Amino acid sequence: MALLVGATSLPTGAAAAVAAPAARTAPSTSSAPSTPATPTTPSMQHPPGPMPLARLFNNTAISDDSRPGTADFDGAGHSLSAQDLAAAGWSRGSVLAIDGARIGWPRSAAGAPDNVVADGQPVTVTGRGDALTFLVAGTGGIDPDVGNDPDDGSATDGENGPAVTGTGTVRYRDGSRSRYELTAPDWRSGPLSTKAVALPHINGAGGQTTETARLYAVTVPLRAGREVVSVTLPPAPGAAGDLHVFAVSVRDTGQGRTGSWAASTAGYRAVGPWQDRTLRLVVHAGAGGPRARIRLANTFAAAPVDIASASIALQDSGAAARTAPVPLTFDRGHTGTRIPAGAEAFSDPVDFTVPADTNLLVSIHLPGTVTAAPVHQEATQLSYVSAPGSGDRSGDRDGAAYPETMTSWPFLTGVDVEGGPGSIVALGDSITDGVKSTSGANRRWPDVLARRFQAQSLLPRYGVINHGISANRIVTDRYLGDGVSKDMGGVSAQHRLERDVLAQPAARTVVVFEGINDVRWGTEADEVIGGLRAIAGRAHERGLRVVAATVAPCEGYTDCTPAVEARRQAVNAFIRDHEGTFDAVLDFDAVIRDPQRPQRMLPAYDSGDHLHPGDAGLKALGDSVDLRALVPEGRG
Repeated sequence: MALLVGATSLPTGAAAAVAAPAARTAPSTSSAPSTPATPTTPSMQHPPGPMPLARLFNNTAISDDSRPGTADFDGAGHSLSAQDLAAAGWSRGSVLAIDGARIGWPRSAAGAPDNVVADGQPVTVTGRGDALTFLVAGTGGIDPDVGNDPDDGSATDGENGPAVTGTGTVRYRDGSRSRYELTAPDWRSGPLSTKAVALPHINGAGGQTTETARLYAVTVPLRAGREVVSVTLPPAPGAAGDLHVFAVSVRDTGQGRTGSWAASTAGYRAVGPWQDRTLRLVVHAGAGGPRARIRLANTFAAAPVDIASASIALQDSGAAARTAPVPLTFDRGHTGTRIPAGAEAFSDPVDFTVPADTNLLVSIHLPGTVTAAPVHQEATQLSYVSAPGSGDRSGDRDGAAYPETMTSWPFLTGVDVEGGPGSIVALGDSITDGVKSTSGANRRWPDVLARRFQAQSLLPRYGVINHGISANRIVTDRYLGDGVSKDMGGVSAQHRLERDVLAQPAARTVVVFEGINDVRWGTEADEVIGGLRAIAGRAHERGLRVVAATVAPCEGYTDCTPAVEARRQAVNAFIRDHEGTFDAVLDFDAVIRDPQRPQRMLPAYDSGDHLHPGDAGLKALGDSVDLRALVPEGRG
């Protein structure tokens, strides 16, 4: 199964179970004056109490390209390029928003200590939230299943290292403690689909080599409602490698917000090019509220993107707004923002009433040249683009400046409203994404569900946010997670779980409705079941209610063979008799199948391709849900 990055990315003890090479030693500290000592093995003498992470830095990972020998990240003289980091927008002292957390990138100059090799150090970390987010990478471990030559100074030495795992402790203001497991994928061979940023070079004593380096944002759960006062890092894992920590912070996903609309980044696609143009994106608000903010994401990108201005408005028709668009600001009052590669940006909350079940216009002005963008491909909705070189049209009320249309959503991944009870997240594939539903009509099954929640008063009026991606799978990445690609099937549900579910504003429940693409494309039922178990385990660890839906039938579609049907039935048998894996089950298979031929969809619900329901079928799915099954205990 693919590596999961998160609190439980590897089974407990997996790193320790790897056969270890001979113990590594720290590099000599008697180097020339131009090469400062950068030990990879920290001193066992710790301060008497917690200290800020920067005061504990004991390793240098970043070098200037002109002086690559001034850093030794991995104990073999290799390091990250300061120029590559700057080109990605990861500048010294910048604050990065990743998966809902705000993380401070080290202020250290190239060639100075900039990270901690974990060895049980107590670190001052404060705040309340749902998780801790660490910026990490592993170095130095050698996978015994892959032959590695002795270190000869080349940039390929030490690659194929396994992830490094360790257990640490969180201390809370009330005196209680909790343990966490932190996994740092290897900086040269870890999965690109879960990386925070990828860099194109590795520096070494002999110069620079073209090879991808990775850094990871990894989150671990906290006890709900308790204030963190310090974190003890995991002990040194010894010969298994080193676990490097660049930053750590408490993540608060905002208990006072509700997700009104959302979309998942499905890939990184060539666009335009767009130069000095404004995108006017049409999205459908589910939950309403008196104030709003937007979320823009530069997921999977290699370079930062500049946003010069943005606005929000109610749609009148086409690209025209009902009233003058309301300007949005970022970072406490700035009209624009720069989003580093792999990061996101949240606008400041603005007084703007979002009615439930209403179309919005979100406009963003791109002042520079944009040739590729993170995109949600299947919007099932027309959005608009201003004329080339037309400048900032985000404040326009009429739509005359927007002559071009598009059917995808670039950059924009969320609209949140203040107040409300929180969000239900629909994690799925093309059926959840609304493929084959009527464009612009908002007839996806999560839209149906959102309207039902807003129309009743006996239960909390949750927002329902749609994180379906056409062609997505539970087990396997369709998009590999790095570089410009034509495949818009996204990384696997397991690899996007943190970003698309756990980091969503006040997420209460996740509904998992995936698996048909896995079984159609040859994944064995046991692997799909293992993926579902892993998703449920991670979501439960964060306090979410987990609801699974059975996989819908597809007989008549080109590749839906008897073998596919057998795998589908095996997955559905597990979902129905899950032995406590889920908190509730939605039998979508039973809702949509033909009683006379259960392996196919009821013709009245079929869009015509025998795989995707049409509007009637999607409405039947949304209407079939017992709303009480989605409400966490104690909130009904």
